[in-house]
Amino acid sequence: MNNKKTAVFDGLLGDNTVLSSLMVISPVIMCGNTLANAVALIYAFSAITFFSVVLGSFVPKRFPYAAKIIIYAVISSIVYIPVRTVAREFFPEVITHVGIYFPLLAVNSLIVVQSETKFCRMKRGTMIGSLVFYILGFDAVMIVTAFVRELLAYGTINGKLMDADTLISGLGLPFGGFIFLGLMCGLYRKVRSAARRENSETGGDGNVPRN
Repeated sequence: MNNKKTAVFDGLLGDNTVLSSLMVISPVIMCGNTLANAVALIYAFSAITFFSVVLGSFVPKRFPYAAKIIIYAVISSIVYIPVRTVAREFFPEVITHVGIYFPLLAVNSLIVVQSETKFCRMKRGTMIGSLVFYILGFDAVMIVTAFVRELLAYGTINGKLMDADTLISGLGLPFGGFIFLGLMCGLYRKVRSAARRENSETGGDGNVPRN
């Protein structure tokens, strides 16, 4: 697989939005302690980011950098309105619980930073494919984090009581989320380094991006 094709999939494994780039970590740490929260945030992040970046790709490239960043923020704010309206119907309790972290998704790094530095420099078809995998990278981290933290902190899965012998209540708190995410980042980087080393030794293209 050549560099161009591999780059499309980077957002999921090679350059994961959260574990590699350390972007959009606040919702994962603060709110990723139950599957209910995770599903609502995944919906919001995916919808807001996808439509905002795709619409932002139509902004003329000749515009000044500062103007484009403002336009991207305005677009994401407009996209946020219907996304929140739908969320109120399907996740009313979660929206109240996550508080400020829900609207903060409208100004996440993939929109206000990566739109200009990465996505808008690609052809639109390639950009959409790459964007989808960057979004999936966040979604995967959020769902795994929420599953483990809810099970170990509360002994439940999506609110249903499980047969858990030992609970670690601190995992449900922000500091527990920070520690757990740090462990995930360390494991991810170790596995990625090992894969890169193996790929280099076997004569692969070794194109997994470095931070």
